[in-house]
Amino acid sequence: MLDRTLTLDQRVALRPEPFGALAYHYGNRTLIFLRHPDVVRVVRALDGDATLGETLAACDIEERRWPSFATAFSALEESEMLHEPTR
Repeated sequence: MLDRTLTLDQRVALRPEPFGALAYHYGNRTLIFLRHPDVVRVVRALDGDATLGETLAACDIEERRWPSFATAFSALEESEMLHEPTR
């Protein structure tokens, strides 16, 4: 997962909240709570060019936390909030 490029689906809206953000997918009507500001920061930084690992490094996320981010972002991809960009 860390070597994959991802981007936020264009049908997903992020609404800032004190705990992080709500992510709502207008296509499949999925609502997900992003419960940490660091997760929100990384989601917003995904540009479809850099890998998840590169984005984590650019967002100053400690490397020891990367496995938990990989797990979380895998779940976000399964829920169609994130996807690999089409080239």
